[in-house]
Amino acid sequence: MYYLIKTTLTECSEEDIHKGEYQYVVVLTVDEWKQQQSSFDMGIELDIDPNDIHNTKAEVNYDSLTGTFSVPSRSDISGNDYQYAFALDEKGIVFIDSTGVVDRMIKRIARTKRWKVPCLERFIYDFLELIISRDLSILEKFEKELDEIEDDMMDVSTQTGLTRVNEIRSNIRELRIHYEQLIDFGQELQENENNFFKAENTRYFRLFTDRVTRLHDTASSLRDFTMQLRDMYHTQVDVKQNRIMTLLTVVTTIFMPLTLIVGWYGMNFKYMPELNTRWGYPIVILVSILISVGELWFFKKKKWL
Repeated sequence: MYYLIKTTLTECSEEDIHKGEYQYVVVLTVDEWKQQQSSFDMGIELDIDPNDIHNTKAEVNYDSLTGTFSVPSRSDISGNDYQYAFALDEKGIVFIDSTGVVDRMIKRIARTKRWKVPCLERFIYDFLELIISRDLSILEKFEKELDEIEDDMMDVSTQTGLTRVNEIRSNIRELRIHYEQLIDFGQELQENENNFFKAENTRYFRLFTDRVTRLHDTASSLRDFTMQLRDMYHTQVDVKQNRIMTLLTVVTTIFMPLTLIVGWYGMNFKYMPELNTRWGYPIVILVSILISVGELWFFKKKKWL
């Protein structure tokens, strides 16, 4: 796909982009790039292997700026990333992508964006903004879900809640890494080492970097929140176990003197006076009850129950 940057992105032919009247945007597959890269006169041999793209970065060359994107899918953040590459100079930008994701993004920009001052910098800004357009709502959704999990944990600690917290924490970790790479990417563009961009237009890259920085800070706060919830879960489990141990200790303590009485009167002594007394057995029962009640009263007073 070939586009010229006018007041909107305007689809054109391959010949139109080489006339030099307007800056251009091109989307090629890996095979198409291998065949056509010499026609763009960027002074580089950029061999793209989609399987070798692992992060988002920009590299400054003598006659061009090249780089790669590794963008997490917002529908499955911990899954496989969208991976594609690019090369640009002052005349335009070429995306090398065989997944189709870049083509969909650029068609969306062509439908929804109209510029008073068309330029390559503004297009790149809109393209980068489209990458993170859903992120604030995603982070807000994570925050709301974590709040609900926190409320549930206050009532009862569940393994299901902890499992979901770990899943969210994993997603946030992936986003934080992605944001860090985007921040470096934006700063590299803002540096404008080869003067491909007009100085007054580098503000777009600063705006983008500032926005990603805020997203990174939000993600970091949510990551800390997940760690607090994980600690809360373990604390709840420890409290529950301590209560169980306290109850078992109290029950054992209550029955210890009763066990002594049972053992005592289980001895077959002939001359135990209680054996021949009419009220001996009821008295033993009453004493056992008084001992149990007295121990319960003592535990309640000490707030052990």
